[in-house]
Order: sequence, then C-alpha cells, then structure tokens
Amino acid sequence: MQNLKQHLNVLFGNCLSEAAGIADSNANVITASKPEFGDYQANGVMAIAKQLQTNPRELAQRVVELIDIADDSLIERVEIAGPGFINIHLRGHDLMQQGSGILQHAQALIPQSEPALRIVVDYSSPNLAKEMHVGHLRGTIIGDCLARVLEKQGHTVIRQNHVGDWGTQFGMLIAYLKEIMNGIETESHELPTRLADLEVFYRAARERFDSDPEFADTSRLSVVKLQGGDPEYLQIWHRFIDESLRHCQSVYDRLNVTLSLEDLKPESFYNDELSHIVAALEEKNLLTQSAGALCVFLPEFTGKDGDTLPVIIRKSDGAYLYATTDLAAVRYRSFDLHVDRSLYVVDARQSLHFQQVFAVARVAGLASADISLEHIAYGTMMGKDGKPFQTRAGDTIKLVELLNGACRRAFELVSGKNPDLDEDSRQAIADKVGIAAVKYADLSKNRTSDYIFDWSSMLSFEGNTAPYLMYAYARIKSILRKQEVALERYNITSIDAQEERDLLLKNLQLPEVIEMVAADCYPNLLCNYLYELAGKFMRFYEACPILKAELERWNSRLSLAALTAETLQQGLDLLGIETLEQM
Repeated sequence: MQNLKQHLNVLFGNCLSEAAGIADSNANVITASKPEFGDYQANGVMAIAKQLQTNPRELAQRVVELIDIADDSLIERVEIAGPGFINIHLRGHDLMQQGSGILQHAQALIPQSEPALRIVVDYSSPNLAKEMHVGHLRGTIIGDCLARVLEKQGHTVIRQNHVGDWGTQFGMLIAYLKEIMNGIETESHELPTRLADLEVFYRAARERFDSDPEFADTSRLSVVKLQGGDPEYLQIWHRFIDESLRHCQSVYDRLNVTLSLEDLKPESFYNDELSHIVAALEEKNLLTQSAGALCVFLPEFTGKDGDTLPVIIRKSDGAYLYATTDLAAVRYRSFDLHVDRSLYVVDARQSLHFQQVFAVARVAGLASADISLEHIAYGTMMGKDGKPFQTRAGDTIKLVELLNGACRRAFELVSGKNPDLDEDSRQAIADKVGIAAVKYADLSKNRTSDYIFDWSSMLSFEGNTAPYLMYAYARIKSILRKQEVALERYNITSIDAQEERDLLLKNLQLPEVIEMVAADCYPNLLCNYLYELAGKFMRFYEACPILKAELERWNSRLSLAALTAETLQQGLDLLGIETLEQM
C-alpha cells in the first residue's frame, strides 16, 4: 500500500510524463512548507521544462489538466504557483476516512512495503572480554531502531551481532592467565567469574601486552593456537566468552534492545571459512605477499603518499584479521542467507575498512551481484570539552554507569513532578524515562555527526526530548481514560479548524517518514517527526476544546486525540522507547 507522498509521486509523475512526452518523469512531490502552499507541492516540472527547453508554467498547466482528467478522489484541487510549482490540496473527507480506518483497525497506520526484502542488520558488535562502554551505545540503538523500522514495514530482518570474540585481545587474556597459573607471579589468582573482575583482569593483561614485547609475541601466538582449535585454549576462551555474553545481554535487556543470544554471529563463527576466503582470493589472483603477510591491493585505495593501501588478509604469523572475517560474513550473507541488503551499523572511523572490504568482496565474487552492502556510519558521543565522552580521569565510561546515572537523575525529576506517588512507582517511571532520555538524545541527532552529551537537555520535559514526548503521550491517554469511548465509536468526522486538519494530516504522514528512515537509515527523521506531531497536538488541544464541544465534534476530536496517541506510541516503539500511561 502506498503512503500519501508515494501516491502523489506516482500520479503526478505519470501525468508529467504524458504532458512532456517522456518516460519516467520525477514529479518530486514534497510536503508543503506553509499551509498557503497546500498540503504537498510537485516541484519536478521545472527540471523537465529545462531539459525540454520549454516554458515551465505551460508544462505545469498541461499536467494540471491531466490531473483533472484523472479525477483522483484524494485531491481536492491543484494550482500553479511561481514559475511552475504545483500546489496540491487534499480532500478532507478522504483524510478523515483514512484516520478513522486506522483507529478502527480497518487499515494499518504503517502499511507493508512492497516488495518485501531480506535484510541483515549488523549492529552493536562489541569486543568481548570487557564491559560495554559508552562507545557501544550509538551502534546498538541506531541498529536496533533500523531493525524495528524495517521489520514494521514487513521486511524479513535478520539481526547479526558480530561480536569480537576471536582477536588479539583473547590471545592476550589467555596468555596472561596461563602466565599466572604457571606461577610466574607469586600471588594466587583464579579466572574471574564476574565481568567487573574480568575488566580489572583485562586492564592488567593489556598493561603487560603494551609494556613487554615478549609477552605481546606470546599473546599473538596464543591467537594462532586459539584459531587453530587447541583444546586447552578453547576451554579458557569459552569461560571468558560466556561471562562477557551474560553482561552484554543484561545491558541489551535494560536498553530495551531486541538483540538476543540467538542473533550472535561472532567472529569465531566464520573461523572455518577463513582458509576458503584465502583460496577464493588466490583463485582470482588477488593476493600479494608483503612483508610475509597476504594482502590485496586495489588501485582505487591509495594513501597520502600515493602508495596503494593493502587489505591484509593473513598476517605473517598465520593469524587472520578483521577484513578476512568480514569477507567471510559478506559471502555468508550473500549466498547462505540470500539477503537483498546488508547494513553494517559501525563507527564512521571504520569507513575506509568497509569500503575496502566491499570492494574486495565485489571483485572476488564473494558478494552476490544483487546484494546492497551499506556501511551505516555514525559519529562519536562527545563531552562538553569537545573530546570523546569520558570520566574526569580520562577513562572510558562504562555503559551501565551511564544508564545508572540517567535513572538517578530521572528519579529526582519524577519525584519533583509526582511527590504523592510511592517510591516504587516513581522508580519504575524514572527507570523508563532515564533510559529513554539517553536513547532519544542520541537517536535525535544526525547519526553521521558527533554530538555533545548533555544531561540537562536530554532530561528536560521541554523541547525535542524523550520526556517531552512521553509526557505528551501520557497526557493524551489521561484524556482518553476520562472519556471512556469504545473503539468502534472512534470516528473522525470534522476537521473544520486548521489545527484539526494539520494534526490529522501529520498523523497520516508517519509512513512517509518511516519510508525515508528505511531507505536512508537516519533515525533522527523519525524523532523530528514525533516532536512536530506532539507540537501540533498541543496547538490542536489549545484551539479545539474537547470536553466543551457538542457531541459530534467531541467524538471527532477525541478520535483525533486517540489517533495521535497511537501514532506516538508506534513511533516511540520503533525508536525502542517504552511509553507510560502516567508520568
């Protein structure tokens, strides 16, 4: 089913093609910026007129005449403005029917996309053996939002948590543990069973790795033994991994993220395929030996000195690198999962890496011809000092600590607004508000940009924040509870006031926003939409009294409020934010 903008683009595009005598014209329908310009504008006439070297207003007039012939029930009238813009005014009756149909569950608020695709969303993907930190937040919640949106559209979404469980850090941890167990240190130690202890263990191992070249060599050799399947090394590795995964899952559950252990596709999953990747590259004559390592050199990737940059496939000691594993993942997703799109929600600092991996995969035949490989890059969470968000001591902040801090601050705010609520109720509200505030503050920013982390702004009940939207939803639900209208009685029958019409149309535009998020992977578009929707509801509520209206308008306005609550709830759910009936 098409959304409003898609419908208008098809209709006006067909009429423009007929008027211009060319195929596949782009009507370029956009949402009107001001009410006097209509509901939508078709701006594609000027580009076609320039192409044909004809008068744009005359071409626009021919399009308008064809639209009249089309007799589309959605369109009330069209008018030509300026050099050839076409203002589109929609029929209020049709809009009311659509809104009522959604309320009565006769049609979906978010229609299914056609065709339905198979899509991998690779997100979160922390390196194991230590606690998740704030650097893992963006990839986790952006990826989860995209997975939710695509799934809501009817696509088959395959979540992949490509955790780092097979690299140098595990060689380092295993080597350090074996060193301790062999009595090189006199102090008695046991393998930590809690991640808090494992974090300390990791830092100690890291210090040894950075300061002792001999230990670093032992660690690298441990990686080779692990990847080679040494039983002793595998046993120790499993103990580290199990504890790390328990921690990760507890964080995902708290963040209301839809990742589970079933979505794990760690680096180790591809271990048996790595030699086959080397063989495939050899068959294509793509491998070159450089300083003992096997590399692929593609001429389109050069450094500042003009030299071609290598993609290292296997190091001189026989260990494989991230690129090799990523190539195996590309092949698996292409030829085993048979996906149409593969999204990699990973830090922007890895942009070159993915450009190289995707290019190698294409030239080596490791990616199917039709698969879309997309790096969904994101920027860094920064402190007010303009540096990556850290503790005062310069340490990376643990994600659990960040979430605890958010919930503590939210509890103070909730307690101030609802002092009569019992402590357990205030805490339950605060936990959801605090988590939502952190997530929304991130998702509302353009993902490609760095952003400043600011407690005061993200927890405000004013402005484009989670608490503001959650409060708007709770306020509407409070109104609806007081009126007690049965579902079958919801019917939007009147949009005489401009505020009513604006709110109804805004509700019906959610699918357009979802389509853009699905295509371009910018969750902030959905955040901006929800903020605008909440603002239109507030203006509607002030201008159009519900309780004092006569019966028909009372029901219609109440129905419009119910539709807005439904839209807010679905929109926030796609962001991974839980709504509250009371705040």
